[in-house]
Amino acid sequence: MALVTGAASGIGKATARRLAEEGAAVLLTDVNEAGVAVAAELRESGARAEFARHDVTSESDWEAAVARAAELFGGLDVLVNNAGMGDLLPIEDTTLAEWERTIAIDQTGVFLGMKIAAPLLKASGHGSVINISSIFGTSGGFGTSPAYHAAKGAVRTLTKNVALHWATEGVRVNSIHPGFVDTPILDGARGTPFEQAMLDLTPMGRLGRPEEIAAGVAYLASDDSAFVTGLELYIDGGYIAR
Repeated sequence: MALVTGAASGIGKATARRLAEEGAAVLLTDVNEAGVAVAAELRESGARAEFARHDVTSESDWEAAVARAAELFGGLDVLVNNAGMGDLLPIEDTTLAEWERTIAIDQTGVFLGMKIAAPLLKASGHGSVINISSIFGTSGGFGTSPAYHAAKGAVRTLTKNVALHWATEGVRVNSIHPGFVDTPILDGARGTPFEQAMLDLTPMGRLGRPEEIAAGVAYLASDDSAFVTGLELYIDGGYIAR
């Protein structure tokens, strides 16, 4: 039984599909109602999948989503904290409201998910949390997007902190750090110097595919990674190796 946030598109959608293919029952959540169609598509292929509208910055929404997973599937084994947003401005031009919004979605949403799902994950006996961070959770990137970098860096360290706290409680916690991935969030950059910069900075010379990130999630969700916790897994075409 898995709950995947931000599952209406991009990495979240690919992750929900991959986990369903692996036999998991999946609750897809998002503020984007397009997730309804994604869940229906998965059901048509024979999967157990449902959708719930879910704002990850809301504690009450988290409580409702986790309760819905328990109601539908009887528990929760896997939590994928994928929902997120980016920002592009330098620090001088970032307003406090913009900073707080990005932090709320990309950082606080992860905290709330782990906190509220904790009882079900522990009851599972083999719980697995996969937090989607970023290469920009480790590097300074282009010197812009301070809130995004701060939030993703916090997710990296928070993952390790909770991994240690739950190490003997049957719950593993790991982070995935995607590089530049071909998702709808990059639509505005296509054909621009920014897209070329992403390609030039990636040693493998291409954008990643959402399915490649989903494959990493599937590994960390499975018993194949039973001795893996506190890991930061980079799926980035070699970006961090530079």
